[in-house]
Amino acid sequence: MKAGLEIGLHAVVVAIADDEPQVLIIPEPQAKSGTVSALPFGPFDPEKHRTLDIGLRNWVEDQTRLSLGYVEQLYTFGDQGRIRAGIQGDINLVSIGYLALVRIPNKDSTKNTLNWQGWYSFFPWEDWRNGTPLLLSEVLLPALADWVRQAPDQASGTDGLERLARFRLAFGCDLPKSGTPTISGWDEERVLERYELMYEAGLVEEALSDGNVKTRMIESASGRVMLHDHRRILATAIARLRAKLKYRPVVFELMPNDFTLTQLQSTVEMLSGRKVHKQNFRRLVENAELVEPTGAQSSQTGGRPAALYRFRRKILRERPAPGLRIGSRG
Repeated sequence: MKAGLEIGLHAVVVAIADDEPQVLIIPEPQAKSGTVSALPFGPFDPEKHRTLDIGLRNWVEDQTRLSLGYVEQLYTFGDQGRIRAGIQGDINLVSIGYLALVRIPNKDSTKNTLNWQGWYSFFPWEDWRNGTPLLLSEVLLPALADWVRQAPDQASGTDGLERLARFRLAFGCDLPKSGTPTISGWDEERVLERYELMYEAGLVEEALSDGNVKTRMIESASGRVMLHDHRRILATAIARLRAKLKYRPVVFELMPNDFTLTQLQSTVEMLSGRKVHKQNFRRLVENAELVEPTGAQSSQTGGRPAALYRFRRKILRERPAPGLRIGSRG
């Protein structure tokens, strides 16, 4: 008898608060570890949901009371063995991941009691706003380098590339014969490639839970653990959003209607995980014609009043790919 097939819908709902991109989390009970962080999810029911998009919106609203605005489909996740527990019987679960961008409700709203968690708590090595993360340079990179040196020419991953080639692409550095590699070409978009390589090397807790490795390679925590492969889905969403910043004005889905250029720059830095030169950024925004002045000023800057701007929506009709083309770290 063939196993049945079920379609699941998973939402990575992103907002900005407390100087970090926030992800909407549903605590999921686990027998051994209490609760674990999960993305909002539920099965697609063709009798109740006319489309996959409608099904996703219904599940999120049922679980969080939050109505979604901007939504886009990410990827279909259907790898064998991707569900560790909770799905019993002869059922194969294929999950369709979505990225949703929202503004966190006002403090006096009942919806503000939702469980938001900073996405860098799941991927601490991705936040370069204050330089190279110590967890990456002092713990993860040395351990990963040792793993690559064990079999540099061994093909791994879905693309069939050798360990060494994947390491160079994902982390932007060469592998010395000994010692810790030095990162010279960090690409903020390669979030998924880095996570998958670390998973294969046994450097994240999910690899141990999945039985991918028998013993933990490092004792230091490498980010918060998520249910099943939800951290992989989140990595896919972060990579998509970071890439899309450069060719679509998606950042304004996370901004208030009126904002200062400093607020806009700070949001871009939060999402990309790296600092941007102030004058270059303002020149970039000006040349892209993405914003227009409102004529008002903000007095909440802690200093001189700053001019307020808004997204210039006419740009969507004027250019096919308006975005903020910030470069990768070199």
